[in-house]
Amino acid sequence: MYKAGVLTISDKGSQGQRVDVSGDYLVKAFRNMDMEVALYQVVADEEDIISRTLAAWADSGNVDLIVTTGGTGISPRDVTPEATLKVIEKELTGIVEIMRADGYKKTPTAILSRAVAGIRGGCLIVNLPGNPKAVQEYLDLLLPIVPHAVETMQGRAGDHT
Repeated sequence: MYKAGVLTISDKGSQGQRVDVSGDYLVKAFRNMDMEVALYQVVADEEDIISRTLAAWADSGNVDLIVTTGGTGISPRDVTPEATLKVIEKELTGIVEIMRADGYKKTPTAILSRAVAGIRGGCLIVNLPGNPKAVQEYLDLLLPIVPHAVETMQGRAGDHT
């Protein structure tokens, strides 16, 4: 069983002024896939808070996958990609490239996303937008690759035959 962490980045959500629809969706989706949601938190759009949380979660060994939601756009407060880039060791550009390309087919503004994906130790970290519809669509693209990514990162994948 894989263990996931869900980190929602939202100023209003962190202050209790907005319901975390996207984070709640991710938690339910992971549980429906028999993934344990080991960590869940809502934090403000503050780069240092985001990067410290991502690093602490990845380094804890309690999660194989961290999915963030929110803060990937182009508004002045959107700093999730910068925070993620501070903590990942290897960037996985293909994940976000396919998300943006697929998203563009449905919503042209999807290409404005600055989402990042990468690994830290044995943990896969992926940024998703804050929009609940986009979260659902991108999660459908992401989930099929999670088992192979985690097993490979953690040195448990077999030979390429």
